[in-house]
Amino acid sequence: MSPELQDLLFTSYGPVHRTMVALTAVGSVVMVWLGRRHRGTPMATTFSRGFGIVMAVVTVGFFLLWLWPSLFNLDQSLPLHFSDVLRFMAALALLTHRRLPVAVTYYWGLTLNIQSLLTPDLTPMVLPAAEFVSYWLQHIMIMWAVCYLTWGLKLAPDWRSYRLTLVFTLGFAAVVFTINSVLGTNYAYLNRKPASTSALDLLGGWPLYLLVVLVLMIVVWGLMTWPWTRRSRTAAEAETLPASVRS
Repeated sequence: MSPELQDLLFTSYGPVHRTMVALTAVGSVVMVWLGRRHRGTPMATTFSRGFGIVMAVVTVGFFLLWLWPSLFNLDQSLPLHFSDVLRFMAALALLTHRRLPVAVTYYWGLTLNIQSLLTPDLTPMVLPAAEFVSYWLQHIMIMWAVCYLTWGLKLAPDWRSYRLTLVFTLGFAAVVFTINSVLGTNYAYLNRKPASTSALDLLGGWPLYLLVVLVLMIVVWGLMTWPWTRRSRTAAEAETLPASVRS
């Protein structure tokens, strides 16, 4: 790949980056529309499973590619970034509609994944063309999965989903932090900030930004849960009213 093309593809906020964000937005709207049409019909299961299989194949395919000896890079190839685990969880959410994977897809997808889309860590290391496709295809598919499951099929979170995701996230972070400390890596950016510009630059140095992120995560995810639980409670209360009042 020529330096000019590489610069075009991997420059943040350039025309390619803006195109990828626009594609994400348009596809997300389409996924909500499809989900609403599929909701309550057999197509909800058929389409969701098909999408999940595609995501699983893409995720496993790229994972195996980066494990190839000539392409392996200790700092990038292991599936230890939040986004790596999110891809597996999103595929599982689409395939099973189980609470934990659906919740992780919702909370991580609308916070961590959006950060990756808006402030991408675009640093090609071993195979630029494949890295470009891998980065954008998988991050975009995550957003489409979130929109299809949440606003399309209405698999909305509740406070139990919130608690499960917090526990899962903290457990995963503890494991990855330990691995980073042993290997000298920086998966999930837990041991230092990424080299490129990111939202973490606004949150102070290490380890302060980790504490700030934790607080923000608790608060923001709570705010992301509250409207759904309030709506469910309102609907339940309406069901208890006499029919003459509801009408």
